[in-house]
Amino acid sequence: MDAEFWHTRWRNNEIGFHQDEFNRHIVKHWPTLGVQSGSRVFVPLCGKSRDLIWLAGRGHPVVGCEINEIAVEKFFTEAGLVPQIATDGPVRRWSARSIEILLGDFFGLSRALIGEFGAVFDRASLIAFPETMRPAYVQALAKITAPGTSMLLITLEYPQHEMDGPPFSVTELEVRDLFSGVAEIELLELASDAFHDFPRFRQLGLSQLSEKVYRLRRS
Repeated sequence: MDAEFWHTRWRNNEIGFHQDEFNRHIVKHWPTLGVQSGSRVFVPLCGKSRDLIWLAGRGHPVVGCEINEIAVEKFFTEAGLVPQIATDGPVRRWSARSIEILLGDFFGLSRALIGEFGAVFDRASLIAFPETMRPAYVQALAKITAPGTSMLLITLEYPQHEMDGPPFSVTELEVRDLFSGVAEIELLELASDAFHDFPRFRQLGLSQLSEKVYRLRRS
């Protein structure tokens, strides 16, 4: 799965992964991470997620990363923000108020480029990658996070043979295997029937769909 896949999705407005409202799991579980107001938060593969606005409203400077320019433009336009844009090595920094989005390849990020942050929010990043790419994603994330960094991770689980991703099904067993030696993992919530939030997946033929919410702490 390469960048052109996502560019095509955004050009064709095939963005069923986007949520118009704040994610209910971040609203419920973010306080349990104990991230202090003023601590920077990183949101990989952020698209035009409104969760960046929610995090900024809780006093967090927010840094997102997104590979598609349409998504970045739409985020700032829909938020009513006029960004400052500057090129910085392999990325272009779009910033307004306390929100910054790095337009570029997630796998090209470094800690020197992105800076220090205290927490990560991943609602649709890990599940955006096919199985063969997920270890590389976790290792790239590990390289840019310092020990002690908190993370709120949300995954989907469904019979993978019933639907082609993305989003892909990522089991709890795989999550624990991927982050073994990288982070401490705690399951916070299992939403066994996620069709209420994702009704289109039932229409696509899924027989079951669940969400799991994890709290991680970088080792």
